[in-house]
Amino acid sequence: MFIDTTHRSTEVEIMDDLGMSGDVLISSLDQLARINKWLGGNKITIDGLKALLENHPKEQTISIVDLGCGNGDMLRQVASYGKKNGYTFDLLGIDANQATIEYAIELSADFPEISYRKQDVLSEGFATQKYDIAMCTLFLHHFEDQVALAFIQTLLKNARIGVSVNDLHRHWLAYVLFKMLTSVLSNQMTKEDGLTSILKAFKRKDLEGYSKRLTSKSTITWRWAFRYLWIIKKA
Repeated sequence: MFIDTTHRSTEVEIMDDLGMSGDVLISSLDQLARINKWLGGNKITIDGLKALLENHPKEQTISIVDLGCGNGDMLRQVASYGKKNGYTFDLLGIDANQATIEYAIELSADFPEISYRKQDVLSEGFATQKYDIAMCTLFLHHFEDQVALAFIQTLLKNARIGVSVNDLHRHWLAYVLFKMLTSVLSNQMTKEDGLTSILKAFKRKDLEGYSKRLTSKSTITWRWAFRYLWIIKKA
């Protein structure tokens, strides 16, 4: 099977329908969270957070925004990390789908430090919001290059400490392995969107190209399973 990963795909994912709701959406959100955990994706985001918080005073409350937060699984992981390590976090999850936000609120009832808001991250309202750290986990690939770069520039402008991006590596083997992994799943949206995400994802040269347009120091590291962790610290 030949998979052409030369260029980023512009295909729209099923989940990009922001009016979607119901059992299929909930099932997909839960399955994506489980797959992210199984493949070590949660640890990658936590590692990015650790790097940004290095030498940061723990007595200060740190505001963290998670873009495209889904069911809030990543924020709950961050909240648990903060509690275990003596940090005080003020956590905000943002997603443009109201049903997704409502489900995340339901799952996060035991985490008072987490709040959620339905918002378009490309809106003027979000463009002026301030925070210490911005996190993007499996989210940046939803945008085409120019939009993705402008979005990162906005995050960096408004973040006091920096930005952490955990996203997929566009590679034919990642596509094949994900297809094998999800062959047993009954949720067709999870299978189709996962494969589309890989084709919309990044090669190192893509992220390096973005980095050259930024004024802040950044590092890009490859992580299993076919991920890139891109850490951008404020200058």
